[in-house]
Amino acid sequence: MEKVIYLLWRDAQVSPDTFNHRLRSEVAGQLLALGASSVQLNLSDVDVQPAAGLRQENNRPLPDASLSLWLDSANGPARRPFDSVITAATARMAAYLVCESVAIANTRFPSTPGERTHGFAQLALLTRPPRLTHEAWLDIWRNHHTEVAVDTQDNFQYVQNLVVLALSHGAPRIDAIVEECFPPAAMTDPRAFFDAVGDEAKFQRNLATMMDSCSRFIDFDKIDVLPTSQYCL
Repeated sequence: MEKVIYLLWRDAQVSPDTFNHRLRSEVAGQLLALGASSVQLNLSDVDVQPAAGLRQENNRPLPDASLSLWLDSANGPARRPFDSVITAATARMAAYLVCESVAIANTRFPSTPGERTHGFAQLALLTRPPRLTHEAWLDIWRNHHTEVAVDTQDNFQYVQNLVVLALSHGAPRIDAIVEECFPPAAMTDPRAFFDAVGDEAKFQRNLATMMDSCSRFIDFDKIDVLPTSQYCL
């Protein structure tokens, strides 16, 4: 089984509501009918507008959505029918084969197929800083930062997707795609985000620890962050 993540951009002539509805209904249905074992959509929609302050847009424009597919094979000929469905519904797409590591499975607020997952899902698009070798970057991120992210935040799902290969022509360079789900309050309350509601000392400690860890393997002027609504289908 292989996981492919597509970053999706909406045609400016299509309204956000129409775009999102088409992805959730027509496109998802077609992909499942083609044989995808699972489909996940992450949509930048009205439900996450309160989280606009969490957006970080260093490589413009940010995608309007992402779509994850789990396929028996992501090889070109096997993937082509899926690419065609997605291309027809978007102005632009970029596809990546990823290696998925689930640091936190969503057991607190399990998703109901077809319904919006509780809270919101934050997507972070990472590129490896040139100051680090690939091996050093992976070691810091996966073997050291993971525990910090779990300990300092109120994330109830945490998925690390290491990009193995760009699958579409012209796909921007991305080395990892991180998915984290948080409760609704974290959209607007940093103390809820950092698991420190009512405890200012804990908030400051968690924030400082997290930022120090991130600075070891992330260039903050290159990261892109997109709050989304998650739908598992």
